[in-house]
Amino acid sequence: MTKQELAELLGTTRPTLNKWEKERPELIRLINQGLALDETIEEAEKHLDRLKEIKNKSNLGKLNYK
Repeated sequence: MTKQELAELLGTTRPTLNKWEKERPELIRLINQGLALDETIEEAEKHLDRLKEIKNKSNLGKLNYK
């Protein structure tokens, strides 16, 4: 994600992000951690959906091995 995209996501401007990086690095660190956590949760949800699909198919005897 570019700085411009991040600024838009946060509802701010790129110069403001640059200012935060210099004056409030802990804020930028927390934002980055939050974004990484969101990504991890999305990945986990996809894996969970896939596991549920596998479970349902195996219960129906329709599991295809790939």
